[in-house]
Amino acid sequence: MARAMFEYTKTILDKVSFDANLFCKEVKKAIQRLLPHEIEELKVWIFSLIKQNPDLNKCLTILNT
Repeated sequence: MARAMFEYTKTILDKVSFDANLFCKEVKKAIQRLLPHEIEELKVWIFSLIKQNPDLNKCLTILNT
Protein backbone atom coordinates (compact mmCIF):
# COMPACT_ATOMS: atom_id res chain seq x y z
CA MET A 1 0.00 0.00 0.00
CA ALA A 2 2.81 2.42 0.83
CA ARG A 3 4.32 1.93 -2.63
CA ALA A 4 0.96 2.85 -4.14
CA MET A 5 1.05 6.13 -2.20
CA PHE A 6 4.54 6.84 -3.54
CA GLU A 7 3.44 6.27 -7.13
CA TYR A 8 0.29 8.35 -6.58
CA THR A 9 2.42 11.18 -5.16
CA LYS A 10 4.66 11.16 -8.23
CA THR A 11 1.60 11.30 -10.48
CA ILE A 12 0.18 14.29 -8.60
CA LEU A 13 3.51 16.13 -8.59
CA ASP A 14 3.91 15.55 -12.31
CA LYS A 15 0.42 16.94 -12.97
CA VAL A 16 0.97 20.10 -10.89
CA SER A 17 4.50 20.77 -12.10
CA PHE A 18 3.20 23.61 -14.30
CA ASP A 19 2.71 25.76 -11.15
CA ALA A 20 5.69 26.06 -8.78
CA ASN A 21 3.56 27.20 -5.79
CA LEU A 22 1.16 24.30 -6.11
CA PHE A 23 4.07 21.93 -6.64
CA CYS A 24 5.69 23.12 -3.40
CA LYS A 25 2.46 22.57 -1.47
CA GLU A 26 2.20 19.03 -2.81
CA VAL A 27 5.84 18.34 -1.94
CA LYS A 28 5.12 19.39 1.66
CA LYS A 29 2.17 17.00 1.79
CA ALA A 30 4.27 14.20 0.33
CA ILE A 31 6.99 14.64 2.93
CA GLN A 32 4.39 14.28 5.69
CA ARG A 33 2.83 11.14 4.21
CA LEU A 34 5.70 9.10 2.80
CA LEU A 35 8.16 6.85 4.57
CA PRO A 36 11.75 8.10 5.00
CA HIS A 37 13.21 5.84 2.30
CA GLU A 38 10.44 6.90 -0.09
CA ILE A 39 11.22 10.56 0.58
CA GLU A 40 14.82 9.95 -0.45
CA GLU A 41 13.65 8.26 -3.63
CA LEU A 42 11.22 11.12 -4.26
CA LYS A 43 14.05 13.65 -3.93
CA VAL A 44 15.95 11.92 -6.73
CA TRP A 45 12.83 11.95 -8.90
CA ILE A 46 12.15 15.64 -8.15
CA PHE A 47 15.74 16.62 -8.99
CA SER A 48 15.32 15.04 -12.43
CA LEU A 49 12.00 16.86 -12.87
CA ILE A 50 13.62 20.17 -11.92
CA LYS A 51 16.19 19.68 -14.68
CA GLN A 52 13.29 19.68 -17.14
CA ASN A 53 11.42 22.52 -15.43
CA PRO A 54 13.83 24.96 -13.70
CA ASP A 55 10.94 27.05 -12.33
CA LEU A 56 10.50 24.39 -9.65
CA ASN A 57 13.90 25.25 -8.13
CA LYS A 58 12.28 27.19 -5.30
CA CYS A 59 10.95 23.91 -3.88
CA LEU A 60 14.47 22.66 -3.18
CA THR A 61 14.43 24.37 0.22
CA ILE A 62 11.51 22.15 1.23
CA LEU A 63 13.43 19.04 0.29
CA ASN A 64 16.53 20.04 2.25
CA THR A 65 14.71 20.28 5.57
